[in-house]
Amino acid sequence: MSELKKFRLINKIEGYSFLLLLFVAMPLKYLAGIPMATKIVGMTHGLLVLAFLYQLFQASEEAPFSAKEMGKLTLFSLFPFGSFYNDNFCASKEKIAE
Repeated sequence: MSELKKFRLINKIEGYSFLLLLFVAMPLKYLAGIPMATKIVGMTHGLLVLAFLYQLFQASEEAPFSAKEMGKLTLFSLFPFGSFYNDNFCASKEKIAE
């Protein structure tokens, strides 16, 4: 599996974990009084963010991202549903790299 494909996979998983944190774990904590939900999902999401950043640098060697593109990919990962934009962008880079 290429580094760019690995990055796209990690990007998707990280994006889904962020949505899970925002729309499931946070309401469970604040509306249902279950703080353990954010501890589990939050820690998992944090590890996935680190994996995202690591894999971004690995993929940048294969499909050269400019500093601006890497900044954009990182910035969009901070917004809900931003990882789906990132995936479309990386898919176009993958076609160019082939």
